[in-house]
Amino acid sequence: MNTLIQNILVFTALIFAVGFLLKKFIYNPKKASGKSCDSDSCGCH
Repeated sequence: MNTLIQNILVFTALIFAVGFLLKKFIYNPKKASGKSCDSDSCGCH
């Protein structure tokens, strides 16, 4: 029974880790910034 609980916890942690990596690196929408980049130095580049 103890091995079953360990396996459930390990697979749950693995699923959370893979989900976090997918969210961080693959699903990364571009955030629109409120700053306008004209000729002034706004720190966009």
